[in-house]
Amino acid sequence: MATNLTGKRILVTGPTGQVALPVTLALAKENDVTGVARFSDAAARERLEAAGVTCVALDLATTDFAELPDDYDYVLNLAVTRGGDADFDRDLAANGESLGLLMQHCRNATAFLHCSSTAVYQPAGSHELKETDPLGDNHRVMMPTYSLAKIAAEVVARAGARQFGLPTVITRLNVPYGDNGGWPAWHLEFMIAGAPIQLHTDRPNLFNPIHEDDIVRQLPAMLDAASVPATIVNWAGEQTSIEEWCAYLGELTGLDATFDVTDHTISSVTTDNTKMYGIAGKPEVAWRDGMRRMVAARHPELLKQ
Repeated sequence: MATNLTGKRILVTGPTGQVALPVTLALAKENDVTGVARFSDAAARERLEAAGVTCVALDLATTDFAELPDDYDYVLNLAVTRGGDADFDRDLAANGESLGLLMQHCRNATAFLHCSSTAVYQPAGSHELKETDPLGDNHRVMMPTYSLAKIAAEVVARAGARQFGLPTVITRLNVPYGDNGGWPAWHLEFMIAGAPIQLHTDRPNLFNPIHEDDIVRQLPAMLDAASVPATIVNWAGEQTSIEEWCAYLGELTGLDATFDVTDHTISSVTTDNTKMYGIAGKPEVAWRDGMRRMVAARHPELLKQ
């Protein structure tokens, strides 16, 4: 990690998650890292503790964080609740209310990173979405509460930054993936099972996958961009499509991708990354290289080339 993230006290929420796990493990190499989650998976907790992470079991939807220290240098809110049902009360509490309480508790931190999602944008087809573009209920068709809870959490983060004078950056992730999984990894599992992958009828289905290595590498720059009022920035890689990355996964494995073309799935969410490039530079892991590494890590027996 960069020198400004060495020897620091860092709090990470949701450290067992797909994005948070590689970030937490990387930070723990040179920092004093605490992770908070329910830790229902004992093996995941043991892996973090073996890497030197202090694990504290908390339910983010109900806690007030009183039992935690309040002297962290940096706080990374990487936890997310996205139930498949429509329990808005639970998901707003876990994603929004908990964020406000956490910011209040850690209001003296040097910087606070709230990880949001490009799921907050109003669907706009192939238009490359800027941070100033309209917001909307993007993911309702698959995850009823997700987009609205993410928008609500951004409002809480913006208010918290101003109320507590806490430098904050809100990062809108677009298809994070890597050795630890992600949406393309799910598509690979569908291909293995011979199950159809949903595609929206408005084709191609464009996204900007970003590899976990780039997320780790760019994290210090994102924290440096924290400000009052909060900085909002897309966090995304180069543009490609579900059709294109599934075809490439097929080339790597010899598996065929079959598709169910429907209106009842997420349509394109593709981003304008100009602001991100100015803050953290361009991602370094090309999506084909990242996908190949993902296959090698998760299903090496399938790799044909």
